[in-house]
Amino acid sequence: MGITGTEVTKEASDMVLADDDFSTIVAAVHEGRAIYDNIRKFIRYLLGGNIGEILTMFLASLIGMPLPLLPLQILWVNLVTDGLPAMALGLEPPEPGVMERKPRPANESVFARGLGWHLIGRGVFIGISTLAVMAVGLAYSGLKGGVDLELARTMAFTTLVFAQLFYVFDCRSERFSPFELGFFTNPFLVGAVCCSVIMHLFAIYYAPLNPIFGTTPLDGWAWAVILAITGGGMLIRWCLYWIRKTVVRYAQYGKLENIGPSTT
Repeated sequence: MGITGTEVTKEASDMVLADDDFSTIVAAVHEGRAIYDNIRKFIRYLLGGNIGEILTMFLASLIGMPLPLLPLQILWVNLVTDGLPAMALGLEPPEPGVMERKPRPANESVFARGLGWHLIGRGVFIGISTLAVMAVGLAYSGLKGGVDLELARTMAFTTLVFAQLFYVFDCRSERFSPFELGFFTNPFLVGAVCCSVIMHLFAIYYAPLNPIFGTTPLDGWAWAVILAITGGGMLIRWCLYWIRKTVVRYAQYGKLENIGPSTT
């Protein structure tokens, strides 16, 4: 005890409670687990997206495609798409049932429990999706009478941005879907994603920025292709969530409760 304890016991102890309240230990464990979870979410999002960017450039060079992204576009993705949502993930509230978990091993790697393989898998998906959309843009413009590299590159640029913005909601939890957690339980993340979308739209549709970023306005068909590929996974997860919640009994589905530290 930090208040009533003697100096001898304080020096011999492994833990000193500054407020002499044992419930502080429970609160500290609760907060520590939430912080550790947010660190994993931050790493999961940033590394997954960066692996996707690297694979996009590497695979394009490997198969002889034109450069998918310009240097300024890559910088824009890293500053706007990655930066704001990643910081918002650090403000994610504790997950439901965080105190019901078993203690993790003290020597456990931050990439344990399949996180490393998940990063690689998501990076491959983002890279292949970006190149696939670029190929669609090149093919479409070729059918119109000439290859429009600026259009294809803008589609690839937008695909990379939106793939990461959809991905950030998956990074909120390794156990629950975004629909189970609720999108507005972290308003900072929603605000960060909205800011990223608005700034990216400016880079596409604000004419003075087009020559700077090498972009061109996109038509409706291009957006349909981009959103179908980048947001298709989110749509599937929503359908599964709806089926589980409406078809399967709620008791079997599992009740989500935000279990905080006990004060008793």
